[in-house]
Amino acid sequence: MPRTTTMTVRVSGALSEFVATNVGEDGVYENVSEYIRDLIRRDKERAEREVFDRLKAELKHAFAAPEDSYKPLTAAEVIARNRT
Repeated sequence: MPRTTTMTVRVSGALSEFVATNVGEDGVYENVSEYIRDLIRRDKERAEREVFDRLKAELKHAFAAPEDSYKPLTAAEVIARNRT
């Protein structure tokens, strides 16, 4: 069952004014909770994209290695190497 987290966030000054312009009748969001959920979703997507981009870079680097740098390994050798 998904967990629900309740948060209390206080903003004032320019941040409060910015939130107010984005929420309500003239804003993009119906309420502050909707706005915060969207910000969290976007940040989650950004973090996942960064992880994926790092993985792509690692794979690109690995596949760019010259063919003669590859060595045949048995499954047992791979398992033993990964234990250390």
